[in-house]
Amino acid sequence: MLEKVDLTKKLKKKRYEARLPYLRDRLYDLQKACWDANIPSVIVFEGWDAAGKGTSINLLTQRLDPRGFKLYPIQASRTFEMHMPWLWRFWLKLPNYGEMAIFDRSWYGRVLVERVEGLTPEDEWRKGYRDIVDFERTIADDGYVVMKFWLHISKKEQRRRFNELEKDPLESWHVQPEDWEHHRKYDEYLVAVEEMLERTDTEWGPWTIVEATNRRWARIKIFETIIGRLEEALQERGLPLPEGRLPEEAVLAPLDGGGRELPLVKTTLSARVLRPLEEARLTTIGDVMDCLAEGDGGLLQLSGIGPKGLSEIKQCLEALGLAAVESEAQGQDEEE
Repeated sequence: MLEKVDLTKKLKKKRYEARLPYLRDRLYDLQKACWDANIPSVIVFEGWDAAGKGTSINLLTQRLDPRGFKLYPIQASRTFEMHMPWLWRFWLKLPNYGEMAIFDRSWYGRVLVERVEGLTPEDEWRKGYRDIVDFERTIADDGYVVMKFWLHISKKEQRRRFNELEKDPLESWHVQPEDWEHHRKYDEYLVAVEEMLERTDTEWGPWTIVEATNRRWARIKIFETIIGRLEEALQERGLPLPEGRLPEEAVLAPLDGGGRELPLVKTTLSARVLRPLEEARLTTIGDVMDCLAEGDGGLLQLSGIGPKGLSEIKQCLEALGLAAVESEAQGQDEEE
């Protein structure tokens, strides 16, 4: 599974800096909309040591309203917690309706570090898969939006990052002896990760594998995934999406392309243009392209489009066609 992940994906600094401010503002608007609609969400960050979980979470939360989310860095169970059912401590951390909980590591430690390091008997961590799926199914049935990220880097890249951190006196504390021990067991953890992804990837709690070699690529993919899931949650409840347009200088194609199957709600089209298109059952880029193939008249006949709306649609299509996603050779990430 993970051997097929393209770890060479990169995002140029110019595109990153153009897109990030919009995504931050969009996520803030969606946080407010979900608050008003009483839609709770759970965001789980898992991944290799030094893959960028902490920095991604830091960037993600900078623009959020601190009253609407809680961040939980998960450590090993405390003594009193070990006398309770193992998921008990996570039940206590679930957010109230309308709020968001972000987990820096999570209940998946049961089938990862506890499994590989022999901290839990085999029959117990094997039961963990069922417990996790049932847990996530229960909260999803109660209206929670469950988002899970696995930040993936190669063993070679992990070693390079460890070495760089150790050279910096201000950052060397991040790398502990146990981190190097986990690095030596990379292949063992890889087996556990792939089984975890296979057995806990569900309709109500899907995994998103993030190619994290390039930090800019990883951060934007995380933002776009969360934004997409929150928009879907609002639409499934028949609620309007908050309005907001991507500035013209930042018009970019989605990271993973999307092509003809890209939903119109994930483009930069304004609500004024989206509404008549949806009423005409045009929901994807492909639907609009097919309509335009027969001439401009088909779209102009729709109430609310007009010449300005048609021009906006064509500009959006042009931007999507010109903004190609880079997949360049793997190399050292260009920072600030």
